[in-house]
Amino acid sequence: MTSTGASVQSLGIGEVAERTGLSVHALRFYEREGLLVGPVQRTSGGRRRYTSLDVEWLLICVKLCESGMPLADLKYFAELVRHGPGNEAERLRLLDGHRQRVDAQIQALEECRSVIAWKVGVYADHLARGEADGLWDPRPRGT
Repeated sequence: MTSTGASVQSLGIGEVAERTGLSVHALRFYEREGLLVGPVQRTSGGRRRYTSLDVEWLLICVKLCESGMPLADLKYFAELVRHGPGNEAERLRLLDGHRQRVDAQIQALEECRSVIAWKVGVYADHLARGEADGLWDPRPRGT
């Protein structure tokens, strides 16, 4: 039991891979790169054992990676968390900067989706009328 009363699970690398969607290879990479906030415990036989807190942290890392956070920023964020209280403003600055980049990517993708939706409508309309007039044709005209 932890001091908060919650029990701490001990999970093998395969279980953590299943829960996080990361491969065993990726989990080992995360550990080597210092992306975990605490040391990975080992059994007497040398097998890795993770806690439920490790899994929660890894799930956050997965989302940060999927959203395009650079590895260097993720490493820095993990380092800040490892250092404990007192650097929350820096963590906020890092996360807010990343959120702003993600927001810009979302806006750009929404603009792309709008163009695609318009073009889908153009093609659907022409096909519904049974005509191809007005659609791009790569063949030269008048030949």
